[in-house]
Amino acid sequence: RGIYDHIGYGFSRYSTDRRWLAPHFEKMLYDNALIMYLYTEAYIVTKDELYKNIALQISDYILRDMTSSQGGFYSAEDADSEGEEGRFYLWDMVEIFEILGEKDGKYFCDIYGASKKGNFEGRNILNLIENDRFKEINKDIKIKLLREKLYNYREKRVKPFKDDKILTSWNGLMIAAMAYTGRIFNDKKLLKASASAADFIINNIRRKDGRLLARYREGDAGYEGYLEDYSYFIWGLMELYQGIYDESYLRTAVSLTDDMIKLFYDKEEGGFFHYGTDGEKLIARPKELYDGALPSGNSVASMVLLKLFLIIGKIEYEEIASEMFDYFGGKVEEYPAGYAYFLSAFIMYSAGNTKIVLIHDRKSENVEEIVNVINSKFLPDAVIILKSQEDDEYKMIDGKATIYVCIGKSCSKPLTDLNEFKKFLLKI
Repeated sequence: RGIYDHIGYGFSRYSTDRRWLAPHFEKMLYDNALIMYLYTEAYIVTKDELYKNIALQISDYILRDMTSSQGGFYSAEDADSEGEEGRFYLWDMVEIFEILGEKDGKYFCDIYGASKKGNFEGRNILNLIENDRFKEINKDIKIKLLREKLYNYREKRVKPFKDDKILTSWNGLMIAAMAYTGRIFNDKKLLKASASAADFIINNIRRKDGRLLARYREGDAGYEGYLEDYSYFIWGLMELYQGIYDESYLRTAVSLTDDMIKLFYDKEEGGFFHYGTDGEKLIARPKELYDGALPSGNSVASMVLLKLFLIIGKIEYEEIASEMFDYFGGKVEEYPAGYAYFLSAFIMYSAGNTKIVLIHDRKSENVEEIVNVINSKFLPDAVIILKSQEDDEYKMIDGKATIYVCIGKSCSKPLTDLNEFKKFLLKI
């Protein structure tokens, strides 16, 4: 579609027509984070390479154009350049022929729907709307080389303004997307980028007393963080932990979760307020739940509470999530479609939580292979825990890497055979 930048990658904010040809050309960090996560999930379910390609292309765009030298992710790129909306992204057919030559130019224009007449104010938005071969395009080496030529040419144009604020909440979403995509595709570059962004926020957008702040720009961090800053960033830290199994990120997630409860949770009625107890004293303290272009802070909070409960076993987290489902239940029942992410958390809560625990030591030979098997299956409601030490609940069998799969309060027998584990996963 035209909403996707086929030359430089990344999605625009929204489409202005029913065909999804003409976008509002602004690119937002949060849109690309959520879409990148979604395409990775779609790949796991379908094993369709198109979805993998798009997820990785989005990551290329973010790392190339939207990542600061310190590791944080920038907020957005404007739609306008040189006073004209979309100018940076539009093409004349003659211009394409001049860059690629007549033969290659015609080949490219036929694929991407470009014509002399144009499809947007006399110029062309590159798209695959009428191309039945759209799933095969990324396999075409020639097309890849032609896109690179056009990208290099486009880089000489005046670029849209970049909003270089680093927002804690939106960074949390991209940290989650980078970590998740890096884990599923075993891409160390993405996992490293996720960790760098998380480190940047921890070291630069968190006060010495631990209070998370909302934004950073040019050395200045400010504004006490809102619920979304906490819940989104905790989500990112949890995805990062499950990508590289560095427990320092898990500990930070737990610390921030405890702070989130102290600052935002309504202990009398339930649900989280948008503003913290240390924020400006207003007439009313709203509780936002609607899941629109972004999931609400309450929705994400309910999900991270449930998953952290599974990982560390702190019963308070599950109890608060349960109270949230009771408190917001009536509102959700009136219009369920408006609370999709909150309902996802409720489904996880009501259907039985899944926990996969892998116990290993340095001598264990097939840990990476086991992790790859786990990552190949769509497990949206599961948490994966790696333990390098035994405890009273989980022990290694015969010195081998040992797997426990727990659903609700019931755990499987210890599994050490990889094929047996694969068969067990098919039942989940």
